[in-house]
Amino acid sequence: MKLVVTGATGGIGSWVVESLASAGHEVLGVDLERPSGERENATFLAGDLTEQGVARELIRDPDPDAVVHCAGVPAMGIRAGGETFETNVVSTYHALEAAGLAGAEVVWTSSESTYGMPFAATPSLPDYLPIDEDHPQRPEDPYGTSKLVGEVIAERAVRAFDVPVTSLRPAWVSYPGSQQLARVREAFDPETVEPGDQGSGNFWSYVDVRDLVSLVEAALATDVEGHEAYLAVAAENYLGRPTAETIEDVYGDLPTDCTLEGEESAFATAKAREELGWEPEHTWRETEAEEAVEPSFLDG
Repeated sequence: MKLVVTGATGGIGSWVVESLASAGHEVLGVDLERPSGERENATFLAGDLTEQGVARELIRDPDPDAVVHCAGVPAMGIRAGGETFETNVVSTYHALEAAGLAGAEVVWTSSESTYGMPFAATPSLPDYLPIDEDHPQRPEDPYGTSKLVGEVIAERAVRAFDVPVTSLRPAWVSYPGSQQLARVREAFDPETVEPGDQGSGNFWSYVDVRDLVSLVEAALATDVEGHEAYLAVAAENYLGRPTAETIEDVYGDLPTDCTLEGEESAFATAKAREELGWEPEHTWRETEAEEAVEPSFLDG
């Protein structure tokens, strides 16, 4: 398969490039800068996807079979809110339009932030637990809103170009050897934490980058029709505490409709399991004990 991967030197995109190239696919990686190293079965070009002409040259003109769009600002607190929104929306519009003009299938990274809880100024409980793909999306922050607009752009691409588009909604992405989740867990105190703080905005949910990559590959291997969204979340929270009990400790309440058991994630992945045959395999317990590694082409 011939693929274009955007955000190819970023956290998610670089692992997607590594996995697809390892499987023997022909991969063109696109990002603002080329990596310092090389990778068999992969070539890299630099370009700004907020520029329509650049996006068309780098995505449409190679005539790919599929496009995996991972480029963009990955969270709040990295750039100004308006710049975050503009960068993500414009780059997604151009990337999906270029893919549509090429007749290419699209898989792209949306976010669980579209539901509105992770970066809300006034944190609130969801309508029910666990949250699934049908739960109302109510973002108020620029990042979550940019991803929700991206899903509207995905629907537009389906209508305009008759190509399938899969929107993946990952939780906080964890990497081998990373201690980010551990730092939150070690600092967590249910007696003092305020709603929205210390990871409570997304109810301590995460996904290992390798599981997210496997979901990308599952979507590419499945005959998806139209636009479909799938949550990408590990099976359990990263606190090692009962999820419902901890949510109630922090928020003082639970939704009336709550069926969570034990450390079960606050986000459901049944749709991905049933339609794509995907199951998360990695847990924070093993990931934190691993050696920190990254795709070899990033360090030359």
